[in-house]
Amino acid sequence: MRTVRSALHLRVWHPDRQHRGIDHERTYRTTVGSQTVDLPLVQVTDDVTIALLICVDLGVGFSEVAGRELAELLRDAEPEVVVSVATMGIPLAIEVSRALGIDDYVILHKTPKIHLGNTWAEPVRSITTGANQTLRLDPSRVDAVHGRRVAVVDDVVSTGASLRAALSLLRRAGAEPVVVGSFLIEGQEWRRALGPDAELVRSLGAIPLFRAAPDGSLTEDWTGAG
Repeated sequence: MRTVRSALHLRVWHPDRQHRGIDHERTYRTTVGSQTVDLPLVQVTDDVTIALLICVDLGVGFSEVAGRELAELLRDAEPEVVVSVATMGIPLAIEVSRALGIDDYVILHKTPKIHLGNTWAEPVRSITTGANQTLRLDPSRVDAVHGRRVAVVDDVVSTGASLRAALSLLRRAGAEPVVVGSFLIEGQEWRRALGPDAELVRSLGAIPLFRAAPDGSLTEDWTGAG
């Protein structure tokens, strides 16, 4: 195991607080395909810290290159439509679709909107929100996935909760998920959550979770759950 050490104090997040502390001065360097990024560390529970990828903050060029590289990992699965989750997944869906030569993509939503309704919905809990949410498919977009080979793309696969909900929702709508692509995979909890569907996942890189050591340093945890 490697450790990440810093003289800075990482602010502790407690479940009853309305915010998380993001320490932009303590970062974890990793690669996303051919690109190198420094990710801020965020403490999400008393025991777990994560390296936070916010792809919409990394610029158009980053998304274009990463989307093109991810598309190449997915191409042999021959997807007919790309699906992702708002809002972080929107630029990813656009770039992967463009690189695959697909002129359509479908976005699943976690924010309730009047046109979405509750017919096509799945409960989900994300590690970065810490709250129960509902993943929804716009009823008007069911025909875009029904009977079609689908590639599901996301920026990070961590606990696998959002991805599991997305796959369940798409299958209910008659879609055939054939591959999953992500910029990064985080830890290994997602494998346990997805079961056989873990074999669909392909990524441009991997990052660990982080555990606090007695001396205040952070120890990389590549196998544990969040």
